[in-house]
Amino acid sequence: MQAEGPIKTFSLQTDKFLDNQLRERLSKKPFSKSSIAIRTCGLLLIFLTIYAFISFDYKDVNFIDALLLTLDNLGKMFFEPHLKHFSFSHALFQVLVTLGLAFLTTIFGAIIALLLGLLAAENISSKPLSVVIKGTVALIRAVPTVLWVLIFAVAAGLGSVAAVIGMTFHSISYLVKAYSESFEELDKGAIEALQASGANWWQIVFQAVIPSSITYMVSWTFLRFEINFAVAVAMGAAAGAGGIGFDMFMASGFYFDLREIGAITYFILIVAICLEIFATRIKKKLKVLS
Repeated sequence: MQAEGPIKTFSLQTDKFLDNQLRERLSKKPFSKSSIAIRTCGLLLIFLTIYAFISFDYKDVNFIDALLLTLDNLGKMFFEPHLKHFSFSHALFQVLVTLGLAFLTTIFGAIIALLLGLLAAENISSKPLSVVIKGTVALIRAVPTVLWVLIFAVAAGLGSVAAVIGMTFHSISYLVKAYSESFEELDKGAIEALQASGANWWQIVFQAVIPSSITYMVSWTFLRFEINFAVAVAMGAAAGAGGIGFDMFMASGFYFDLREIGAITYFILIVAICLEIFATRIKKKLKVLS
């Protein structure tokens, strides 16, 4: 008899939950405007893809032979890597140049983005200023990094200078969004308590905002550093910024040496894995300290 009360209460709660779920499903329109638009776009993309494959002029290409040749090229690239036109020390130095380019642009971007991120956070800044900054960085992020590098190359010329400016420009827009969102997660009660105690804006920033967000900031900064490393490889080839990317461009576009491309790819892969391991350890230490 004593167990009947809890069982009955649980049964009523279950029935109420199922009723709410059923009402939510019935209240949702099966064919809303958004669902119709998404399905229409999906069907249109599928149709265009099929039509493109059917109407494309393949010039009597034998797909089996092409597939076998591709697999053979990949085998030479990744299972027979060697350095013929570059020495090991030269390749290592060029990797360090690419890392330096990524590190420089990340540091510049993080310093500028920190100030702009504080001004873009609505809980410690004015809403109009926050909207202006967020809207501006959203427009900057919409343009790929390569285009920003080429835009600045008009004034500075192709090379490392245009690459640094363009990559820094895009890094700022990326980190401003990340920093401002982490700052906005801070409880308003902590900010109001500091304001009530007479703390000014800078004291609030250094005593509450940054200490509570430092883990997120480091995580986003390392993520951007990894992105900038990959971009710096591409900029070495596309914008003449130097580094290992330019050597890969020479190996593929001038020497046509697949084995050398494979060796350079392994260099880049090893550095990327090391960066990921280092970033993971740093984040673990910060979590322990916090």
